[in-house]
Amino acid sequence: MIRGFIGWPLLVPLALLAGSGAAQSGPRPADPGSARTALQQALAAQREAEARGARLEAEATRANEAVEKTAREAAALAARIQQSEAAIAASEARLRIVTRERAIQRQRLARMQRPLVRLTAALQKLSRRPMALSVLRPGSLQDLVYMRAVLAAAIPQVERRTASLRAEIAKNRQLAQRATALIDRRRADEAGLEVRRKQLAALETRQRLAQRQASGTAAREAERALALGEQARDLDTLIGQLDEIGNLRQRLAALPGPIMRPPRPAESEVMNSPSAPAVEGVDRPPGAYQLPVAGRTIAGFGAIRGGGTQSVGITLAPRASAQIIAPAGGRVAFAGPYRGYGRIVIIEHGGGWTSLVTGLGRVDVQVGQQLVSGSPLGIAAARSPAVTLELRRAGEPVNPLEIMR
Repeated sequence: MIRGFIGWPLLVPLALLAGSGAAQSGPRPADPGSARTALQQALAAQREAEARGARLEAEATRANEAVEKTAREAAALAARIQQSEAAIAASEARLRIVTRERAIQRQRLARMQRPLVRLTAALQKLSRRPMALSVLRPGSLQDLVYMRAVLAAAIPQVERRTASLRAEIAKNRQLAQRATALIDRRRADEAGLEVRRKQLAALETRQRLAQRQASGTAAREAERALALGEQARDLDTLIGQLDEIGNLRQRLAALPGPIMRPPRPAESEVMNSPSAPAVEGVDRPPGAYQLPVAGRTIAGFGAIRGGGTQSVGITLAPRASAQIIAPAGGRVAFAGPYRGYGRIVIIEHGGGWTSLVTGLGRVDVQVGQQLVSGSPLGIAAARSPAVTLELRRAGEPVNPLEIMR
């Protein structure tokens, strides 16, 4: 009777110890491949923006004219903002990876602790048996010898399992420290991002004031562009009309002599003459072409969209309120809201090349403004942002990836 009482609580914990290894081989969480892919993309975008920012800062230092210097300073600040956004995205991806590792670690700790807790409870139950019973009851000394032999075999197992458990607890503590450090780093990056955004806003304000003082026709040109947008039946028509005006403007600029430019190039009699010079360099793409924002690709060039139409651009899903830049240098032909596309910007690059950027939450440029590659255009929407880039050559869509370096 006494042997059964002593043997049963010892055999059960030992069986649990023996089977705890099988209990640890449960289902594993899915591999966080998407988080690691996001981390690699964010690090690549961070390196690219950092290099671009350094290059633009050097160009701004070498620039002699105030207008060019300011434009390149703004582009450099926009690159630094995109660098900060990529750093935040990298920190968030690392944090997702660490959080997932901690979740797996907690599951593993729970499986390891379960048999040890049961064994400890059984040993505590045996320890409550008074020592006097070993003397008063027959067979107690023999049972005591058996119990000591069993404990001598069980204690090394307990020590080994508890040592492994302590190592897992230490690893979990390290993961918690990494998560805290990543959160602190993200907060520092967010603070730096806010500072750079304020610097860019102040620089853009000075830039607008200088442009208003230098040219009084910018407002009238912007009004004509908006009126043209209201009259155009669709976006293709608007781009075609803007291309015609841009080609006429380029041909007027190529005329010799101090000829006055008419306010409406389409009404120029000089341009309607057969001796008007032709536009050259139509086949030469704009240099240093790049994506306007970093983000996950929603639709590639030529993809079939929901309505059965074919995409003629690249649609990206950036961070909320992400900085959007000019894919290449040029002149702003249209900037503002357009039905069905949100706020858009159309840039004339010269030589018959035109870029269209749609899905902006805020536009920071105006019609007639000259841009360098990387100049800030505005920011993405605060909710469900989707930015589309379209590149056209003489009105025909071209895959932007084909001319990117």
